[in-house]
Amino acid sequence: MSEEKVELVGPDFGSGVPAATLVEGMPLIGHVQGEPIIVVRRGKEVFAIGAVCTHYGGPLAEGLVEGDSVRCPWHHACFSLRSGEALRAPALNPVSCWRVDERDGKVHVGDRIEPAAPARDSTGAPDRPDSVVIVGGGAAGDAAAEMLRREGYDGSITVLSADDSLPCDRPNLSKNYLAGSAPEDWIALRSAEFYREQRIDVKLNARVTRIDTAKRKVMLGDGSDHAYGALLLATGAEPVQLGVPGADLPHVHYLRTWADSRALNAAAAKARRAVVIGASFIGLEVAASLRARDIAVHVVGRESVLMERVLGAEVGAFLLGLHQDHGVTLHLGATVASIAEGAVTLTSGESLACDLVVVGIGVRPVTALAEQAGLTIDRGVSVDRFLQTSAPGVYAAGDIARWPDRLSGAPIRVEHWVVAQRQGQVAARNMLGRREAFDAVPFFWTEQYDFALAYVGHAEGFDRVDIDGTLAARDCKISYSRGGRQLAVAVVQRDLEGLRSEVEFERALAAGA
Repeated sequence: MSEEKVELVGPDFGSGVPAATLVEGMPLIGHVQGEPIIVVRRGKEVFAIGAVCTHYGGPLAEGLVEGDSVRCPWHHACFSLRSGEALRAPALNPVSCWRVDERDGKVHVGDRIEPAAPARDSTGAPDRPDSVVIVGGGAAGDAAAEMLRREGYDGSITVLSADDSLPCDRPNLSKNYLAGSAPEDWIALRSAEFYREQRIDVKLNARVTRIDTAKRKVMLGDGSDHAYGALLLATGAEPVQLGVPGADLPHVHYLRTWADSRALNAAAAKARRAVVIGASFIGLEVAASLRARDIAVHVVGRESVLMERVLGAEVGAFLLGLHQDHGVTLHLGATVASIAEGAVTLTSGESLACDLVVVGIGVRPVTALAEQAGLTIDRGVSVDRFLQTSAPGVYAAGDIARWPDRLSGAPIRVEHWVVAQRQGQVAARNMLGRREAFDAVPFFWTEQYDFALAYVGHAEGFDRVDIDGTLAARDCKISYSRGGRQLAVAVVQRDLEGLRSEVEFERALAAGA
């Protein structure tokens, strides 16, 4: 995302501030040398780092300090107070870090501390592979490649991506980018120059057809092959195809890749009436984005209550009213019989006039390669706590990975962007011999019109929903429990409570370790 000028507020830390103004663990916003920063006291130490999250520009002064780190209130990125390093996705870039001097009862912020470049490891240590191949150019694959270099890995890294574009900010495709409020240069996660500088060989339109785990090779459709010392499968998920007459017409679109989004944007620029098939998060976000373009929208969903399985009936009723208030017509408990050039016909016989159709009826994990390679499959690719598959040296991350979740006490597979990035990062470190268990608490967010909801944890089933506050006021915390055990929390305009819930889940995991 492009950088925007940030208004400077608070004291000039270069001139010093009374030490007594710093409250333990509470970020104090100010600035130095024209840059907004936060200053944080932790015991006898005082830290100063940049105040703006490098993901979407979230205000770290409103975040949560935990240990020697601060978490962004918007999308739960985490930064080191000591170095400014981005410790966890979705932020990939560090924030600035500054020298601090406490004297004569005042805290002074001095010069910027330049980040130390990772020391390249060319020793050929036995626990480090001589080459890494990553199959998949999405969130997990990209995050893994970057983390390998950040950890000092000096071997070859090859990313084999079936997409025709560099890794992109996929969550934005159904939100601001489709609404027309996010420019093209926000979408690529990195430039081609970045990958060249990092010596990450990204091969686009690369179709892997076979994996030989005995010979440690992957074969491509063009007849070439790549040997690997370690392999990461990050093939993601693909949209479920709608199997009705007319589903292959030119004005019918799916949304998964950047190419899909470009095609949909071009179609939306000329459309006047749209039908969105599927009332999932992607379908509802697409509906909101199309309404921002003043396109008339009908949404068709099988369910009788929006998002009831994930968020509960009360949130579903609120979302229904939200979309109706913005002019969307919803057809719930309905299915599509056929699609024609100018209309969608429901099984009830009702005809919905349209010149654009978007299908969002779910996705399924792309596991064919893993199955061909003989890896253990269980509604996804089965991995252990370290994200390793049943084959030595082969890891899986992202939408395909089904891992043992200690919070819920069962194996889970989660199709969330932040989860995929964090799994990619952990898998990369484990390829280098770290043996780091993946215990990150799942997190996702949705934005529809001016409404935003953040969700922490994972509740595949729940028998109780407790709401503190009200959805009508857009100020609430929603807790999801099963058998008296809290599994997930959703927050609306209570970002700090969402962060605190994340920490509480992490502590519960640590206590049960």
